[in-house]
Amino acid sequence: MLRLILASLFCAAVLFGTPRSASAQAVDADEVVWIQIEAQQSLARATDRARAYATLLQDVNGFAVGGGWYAIVVGPYRREDAELVLRQYRREGLVPGDSFVQLSQRLGRQFWPVGANILDNGAIDAPQSALQEDPAPQVSDATPAPQQPEPEPEPADETPGEAQRSERLLTSDERKQLQVMLKWAGFYDAAIDGAFGRGTRNAMAQWQVSNGFQQTGILTTMQRAQIARQYNAVLEGLGLRLVRDTKAGIAVRIPMNIVDFDRYEPPFAQYNATGDLGARVLLISQPGDQNTLFGLYEILQTLEIVPLNGPRERNNSSFTLVGENARTVSYTEASLRDGQIKGFTLIWPANDEERRRRVLTEMRDSFTALPGVLSASAGASPEQAIDLVAGLQVRTPKLTRSGFFVTGNGDVVTTSEVVQGCGRITLDGDTDARIVADDRARGVALLQPDVALAPLAVASFAAQPPRLQSEVALAGYSFGGALSAPSMTFGTIEDVKGLEGEEMLERLALRSRAEDAGGPVLAEDGTVIGMLAPQPQGVPQLPQDVSFALDAQTVRDVTTAAGVRLPAGSAPSDALTPFQISQRATGMTVLVSCWE
Repeated sequence: MLRLILASLFCAAVLFGTPRSASAQAVDADEVVWIQIEAQQSLARATDRARAYATLLQDVNGFAVGGGWYAIVVGPYRREDAELVLRQYRREGLVPGDSFVQLSQRLGRQFWPVGANILDNGAIDAPQSALQEDPAPQVSDATPAPQQPEPEPEPADETPGEAQRSERLLTSDERKQLQVMLKWAGFYDAAIDGAFGRGTRNAMAQWQVSNGFQQTGILTTMQRAQIARQYNAVLEGLGLRLVRDTKAGIAVRIPMNIVDFDRYEPPFAQYNATGDLGARVLLISQPGDQNTLFGLYEILQTLEIVPLNGPRERNNSSFTLVGENARTVSYTEASLRDGQIKGFTLIWPANDEERRRRVLTEMRDSFTALPGVLSASAGASPEQAIDLVAGLQVRTPKLTRSGFFVTGNGDVVTTSEVVQGCGRITLDGDTDARIVADDRARGVALLQPDVALAPLAVASFAAQPPRLQSEVALAGYSFGGALSAPSMTFGTIEDVKGLEGEEMLERLALRSRAEDAGGPVLAEDGTVIGMLAPQPQGVPQLPQDVSFALDAQTVRDVTTAAGVRLPAGSAPSDALTPFQISQRATGMTVLVSCWE
């Protein structure tokens, strides 16, 4: 108990620091608050303690509070009620003496009860039995009662000899599992070999002391059952059950309290979320050979359910994929045997790692291939979409803009806005690129591909400013990646400065879309006179045929500052036909995508 109290004190100190004086903060009697009664650094232990408190108290909940801590709280109540309840519970000895009033903003993801999410639901009525004012203190002349001695540790249910005899009946796997549970509890750090040597005995003894048992170093039948309950507490409420999907030819343990079968979309049997947790399970089943397996490996990495970051491994007959971002962790494994590809994907919310690992272990250990594979026509949805694969969303970039090649190696100039906050930047959807320069003040970024490219055309910048009312052409990926080639738009130069006299801008009579920003603006002779700038934000709204381009000299200045010198500007030459301009413009224009 001392360790639990210290953990709670530590959590409170981390979260609140030194308390402010009453005069420094206003207390709102109607504020929605909680009573924090305990904190643990293990999600399983916190879940076990929350379940225990729920047998004594009403309105028990559990939340992550940061720093690897998990808080057990009661509420939510109005502050005035919470303070009365806290005093009453302390007086009755139902909660530790260091319990305190906790604020909602200090609480994170809810872990208890499983699947609940009541953080922002407002206050509830506190138990009437606890809403009692503290009685007036009573003064007594009686001699204080002598302090009671600390209680003796709870006796074992078996003698050491009996425990040793029952221990000998354990199978090798059961002995290894006991070591796994001791390791999970933090008392064992040696090999999982099923041999109960000095290290295992010391771990058992430490666990006994921590849980109030006599220290013998031999766990009794009851104690082994208790550590198993602690170990499995994290899975409580998930409803892990063995599911035999005869259509897919797979048997596996699935958390059926939080997912349920939705539909077949070959090669997947989809078990989608039924509550707030957002977990999903996909069973993979299809006939095929090594080429089919390798193709599945590549396709899965284009799906939204497999985030970009995470380890991936593929060999001749199997693969594993891990994808993770700030919201989701996804694990996929599949293998090829006897012309059948079978596996599964587990999708789980981030920041719930202990439960995810345990569920994943249960699924991997129970996964069994049954006869048969999912038919190609099983439950196929009539819905068709270019951004869906077997009913699953293809990963899409968070932002796309246009750009254009300025060197023969594939260096690209684009707008600065498209490179902000990207986990990955690609050119034409599949070539990774890095940022060489990002001049936010002028709105220009320079990208370099990870591998050298051979562009069909490279920008040749005009040496002189364009003539007013001369015709210009814009190339850009107006619809993101929906079209395989850039679109062309034609217009005229209206002014060689911005509406407020900006020297580096050119005003165009030309209708453009947001995705065109970063694309090249070409003169009649095919030279580049500038880069399309993003449309100004705010009011007043400009007419639809008003666009702006950063002039060629501004773009050259940014590349020169980054150490990339471009050829000298080209003198004016004969006008090209619209077809010739389009050929040159589309050859140099590239789709720039920003991914999370």
